[in-house]
Amino acid sequence: MPPAIPTLSVEKLQTHFFTAAGVAKAVDDVSFDVYPGEIVGLVGESGSGKSITGFSILGLIDAPGRIVGGRVLFKGVDLTSYGREALRQLRGNRIAMIFQDPMMTLNPVLRIDTQMMETVRAHAPVSKQAAREQAREALAAVGIPAPDERLNAYPHRLSGGMRQRVAIAIAMLHKPDLIIADEPTTALDVTIQAQILAQMQKLCARSNTAMVWVSHDLAVVAGLADRICVMYAGRIVETGDVDTILEHPRHPYTIGLLGAVPENVARGEPLMQVPGVAPSALALPAGCAFSPRCTFATDTCRTQKPPVFKAGDSHLHRCFHPVERVAA
Repeated sequence: MPPAIPTLSVEKLQTHFFTAAGVAKAVDDVSFDVYPGEIVGLVGESGSGKSITGFSILGLIDAPGRIVGGRVLFKGVDLTSYGREALRQLRGNRIAMIFQDPMMTLNPVLRIDTQMMETVRAHAPVSKQAAREQAREALAAVGIPAPDERLNAYPHRLSGGMRQRVAIAIAMLHKPDLIIADEPTTALDVTIQAQILAQMQKLCARSNTAMVWVSHDLAVVAGLADRICVMYAGRIVETGDVDTILEHPRHPYTIGLLGAVPENVARGEPLMQVPGVAPSALALPAGCAFSPRCTFATDTCRTQKPPVFKAGDSHLHRCFHPVERVAA
């Protein structure tokens, strides 16, 4: 049983972008919890609101966007009420983020040791020697060979996989309670990706760190996460533990995503395609956002937004006409 108090509790989060073309509802009524030591995968197509959800948690939404509703509770405290300076004290300390491109984390003109030591000393009054030792230990913890040599290197001297390991090490420097990982392995080859995924599982288990792993790749999330939240058009349309989502999905969109995974299709058979394209956040359908692409849609789906239905103890979905995919 998970602990009674989640590390992160997102409640009815709404993040909108106010543009000249109208209001884009990038995140619309999103709710989920993450417990200590748990990895929750946030999956969906590009533009579904996954990354904006992660940025909203950390208060990294810039104009013309802003959080217009809901709460983000970190250990019971609402982060949406925090000021800019208070959030800065949390970021990189108790809450960390790993970006898709490690060069968004690393400064190309500074050595690795300089950057990591600055991160340590920004949140802890320690000597340079102690900060360097902490940085060396963090590099070793993520599987970087010869960490002393890597500390003296500039980012351009490292491979893409090595740079991403450094970014993960920086995120883990202060042993944060929560990590938001925004598709950090997308640009890496599958071998390096598998190594980093295994390392992240070990790090979270060892330090009891909660993690939100944002990805469009359901196969990656299935092998990493404890629970999966499927997002579409700014909303979570289905959530449950990994086995439930893989074997007994109820929402047609989840079934479509699973059908597009090569491992789920016999050799020589074409991959399933979800027809149509995702709607613009500026012009969402009146009812279920997935209804224009759904073969099961009815007039009810086209005119009413589906509420959250319960399919099991921890299996939730938003669909008036849920179906069940037969497990292979």
